[in-house]
Amino acid sequence: MIRDAEILAGLVETLRRFVRERLMPAETTVEETNTIPAVLLDEMRALGLFGMSIPEAYGGLGLTMEEEVMVTLELGYTSAAFRSVFGTNNGIGAQGIIVDGTAAQKAYWLPRMASGLVIGSFALTEPDVGSDAGAVKTTAVLDGDHYVLNGTKRYITNAPIANVFTLMARTGGPGPAGVTAFLVPADTPGLSLGAPDLKMGQRGTRTCDVILQDCRVPASAIIGGVSGQGFKTAMKVLNRGRLNIAAFCVGQAQRLCDESVRFATNRVQFGKPISEHQLVQAMLADSGTETYAARCMVIETARRFDAGERIIQHAASCKLFCSEMVGRVADRAVQIHGGAGYMQAYPVEHFYRDVRLFRLYEGTSQIQQIIIGREMCAAT
Repeated sequence: MIRDAEILAGLVETLRRFVRERLMPAETTVEETNTIPAVLLDEMRALGLFGMSIPEAYGGLGLTMEEEVMVTLELGYTSAAFRSVFGTNNGIGAQGIIVDGTAAQKAYWLPRMASGLVIGSFALTEPDVGSDAGAVKTTAVLDGDHYVLNGTKRYITNAPIANVFTLMARTGGPGPAGVTAFLVPADTPGLSLGAPDLKMGQRGTRTCDVILQDCRVPASAIIGGVSGQGFKTAMKVLNRGRLNIAAFCVGQAQRLCDESVRFATNRVQFGKPISEHQLVQAMLADSGTETYAARCMVIETARRFDAGERIIQHAASCKLFCSEMVGRVADRAVQIHGGAGYMQAYPVEHFYRDVRLFRLYEGTSQIQQIIIGREMCAAT
């Protein structure tokens, strides 16, 4: 649902220029330093990128799902690290508070997240807990009017720069019903960070372990104030997160298509540009077609989301198809570039590494397949 087409068009055009004039020129610097320049973070804050999906009542842009998808398609045209730094504020870091938080939690945290003064991080994954999210082992033991947290979270995006963690811990028995969501400030005594992870790609996005040793938080830190609802809260925000990632994958694929066309029309072999060779054209055609198909399905599903339809299967299908699709497009892009595609002098090299992660986080491709199959069978 697009509320005002003219305003949205202006926002999209502003972000298109920002991506091309400010972010793309900084891609090499981010790759080399593994850090996003502070000046760019300030510019992202000024543009409202940290609060795109946070309601206007709390200082955000309050974008609908379709509007967010249109914006994300533009943001996907540059390195994934730029999205990651504000992605948690718009996704699983803030959405849990939006859908289930108390009035006090919303009033305190959401304006700070929307402005970018607070960077949120979502701490669910553990050394032995990944796709089986209901098997959380980190414990939260009630002690008076506080809970004492103990455990380790792993591969936590933005952990080194986060100000607050939406953290899942076990307050009850086994299974999802025993999991509770807490809001834990990064400076809470007993919370420490591990060494930054050395990753295959998405340099500029910092991840590390979050270690909890007798970390005391008040009972009021429970999202919604009710224990045992953490898993349900996480499930409520997954559809929006999966659609956002799918849209970002489409933006990445479009960038890879454009880089491939640009290279192919300038690279001469056998007396003519390689873009005139049919086998290269076939790779370009496959990538262009898949990118277009993915774009259509994401926009259509976003409209269904805004209309209030049940889109669990559709969102999982978007996440599955788009994340797998961009991997194929990236592989063809390297192939079209030939040996140059394996060199860091060309952006397709780091995009090839970066997009691999999209098939893993916020539900692996195999988890999406299980969800899709389950939904299909339940509909019969």
